[in-house]
Formats: sequence, structure tokens, C-alpha cells
Amino acid sequence: MNKSSLLLLLFVVLALLALHVPTTVSVTCNPVELSPCMSAITDGTTPSGACCEKLREQQPCLCQYMKDPSYQKFISSPNARKI
Repeated sequence: MNKSSLLLLLFVVLALLALHVPTTVSVTCNPVELSPCMSAITDGTTPSGACCEKLREQQPCLCQYMKDPSYQKFISSPNARKI
């Protein structure tokens, strides 16, 4: 490859990188989605795979849940902290 071909290839790669727009996944905050975790939170049982999946999915919402007095006692419980 000659120098102009390499420069053109570099330009194309840089243009493609500049056009790449990262996608974000929107999470709908719904505390009911954490229902697979109730036994782990209330009884201290080992969290199920479904619970772990929902916790990862709802992670952006946990601060919001902590501020809500209805959910704060569950989110800040000793068993919930173990999860």
C-alpha cells in the first residue's frame, strides 16, 4: 500500500469512529421488578439468578428507592446489604 492509500484508510476509520454514537439502555424504575429478591431481603436466603439479574437491571434506580420511605427499610436492611 502506498502512503495515500494508508492515509485514506486512516481517514475512513477515524470518520467511522467519529460517527459511532454510543447507545444507552433506558431503565424503567419499578420496585416491583425487584420482587424476585424479596426472600433474600426479608429472610436472608441466597439471592436467585433472577434476583441478581433484576438488581443489575435496576441498579440506576436504587438511589431513588433509598429516598422513598416506603422502600428505604427494605433497601437499607442488613440482608439487602449482603446482596
